[in-house]
Amino acid sequence: MENLFEDLINDGRIFANKEVLRPTYIPERFPHRWEQIKALADVLSAALKGETPSNILIFGKTGTGKTSTVKYVSKELEAMAQKTGAKCSILYINSEVFDTQYRVFAYLARVFNKRVPMIGWPTDMVYSEFKTGLDAEERCVIITLDEVDKLASKGDEALYNLSRINSELENARVSLIGISNDLTFTDLLDPRVKSSLGEEEIIFPPYNAEQLKDILYARAGTAFYADVLEYAVIPLCAALAASEHGDARRALDLLRLSGEIAERSGARTVTEEHVRQASEKLEMNRVTEVVKTLPLQSKIVLSSVYLLCKERNKRRFSSGEVYNMYHRVCNQLDMDPLTQRRVTDFVSELDILGLINAVIVSKGRYGRTKEISLSVPEECVQPVLQEDYKLKAIASIRVGKQTTF
Repeated sequence: MENLFEDLINDGRIFANKEVLRPTYIPERFPHRWEQIKALADVLSAALKGETPSNILIFGKTGTGKTSTVKYVSKELEAMAQKTGAKCSILYINSEVFDTQYRVFAYLARVFNKRVPMIGWPTDMVYSEFKTGLDAEERCVIITLDEVDKLASKGDEALYNLSRINSELENARVSLIGISNDLTFTDLLDPRVKSSLGEEEIIFPPYNAEQLKDILYARAGTAFYADVLEYAVIPLCAALAASEHGDARRALDLLRLSGEIAERSGARTVTEEHVRQASEKLEMNRVTEVVKTLPLQSKIVLSSVYLLCKERNKRRFSSGEVYNMYHRVCNQLDMDPLTQRRVTDFVSELDILGLINAVIVSKGRYGRTKEISLSVPEECVQPVLQEDYKLKAIASIRVGKQTTF
């Protein structure tokens, strides 16, 4: 009997190296980012001369190459440091994972061989251990804080201490690189932190369709076997991604998923139809992730709109209808309902996220009302809401002749 995976691994002649299309892949060249690479290298080159580089803030929307560029320059810097004997290194910290002062300092202390638990010690003790380990020898350490706004949202103590640490060191020197999608996050910082952290700023603008095409062509030659991509596939991936803020990550995901869909269907070439299927799937995945992370009350409001869609033969509902259904759902969940004004705030937030559509409609002499509808397919919303154990009780609410979930 043939193995279940026999055909699946032998028939695939689409990808030569799929990893090239992953966001984590660091290419050897970066189309349309040489200006930013040069600016970053100019600042960091001070570390190779025994000097302390300025702190840098890097801004740009998701998918504009910020993290990849920093990692590429970091690799080049460390290679040159090894070649010249310069004592400098770059540490990378994802501030979505290490999002508190304690976690940041505990991680850094461990890098410098200090046995610090990830919880339980006073923060000043953890900071002291990190500082002792860091200052054990003469060196320049560049700390990259990706998604630095996530760390700043919990307070600016970590950034304050890191930006001032050089005054407490005798041997080592520290420079910071902050990467953020949020151009305004520094408005929340202490002015002293803001001035020291943003000594240099580098902006990464969104890519346009032509630039995204260049990026995709540069990777496609390595990622795919010859002649498997139809002519229009890369231009279409680039155009779709350019229409959504010039996101190179989305363009690469589209191209990769298009190839996967073609491969699974047994096709020998990747076509425009595969790209359109991939685009629909990515959009559903995006909606799923957004719905999963909603607060409970937002999920209840969204559930209310979803239930109305299932219960009534129409797509748009007044704010009063939504609130009445919300009230029913809260009763079913044995929860105290919020006021109508508060529910209206949640409706507005869901509207901003693109999950529902809320528009003011004039009723003539009867005044104006807000009409609300789902902006995403019901099949995207239902499974995610059903996964939340807190919403399981909604399953017993009857709509028409069927049960909701």
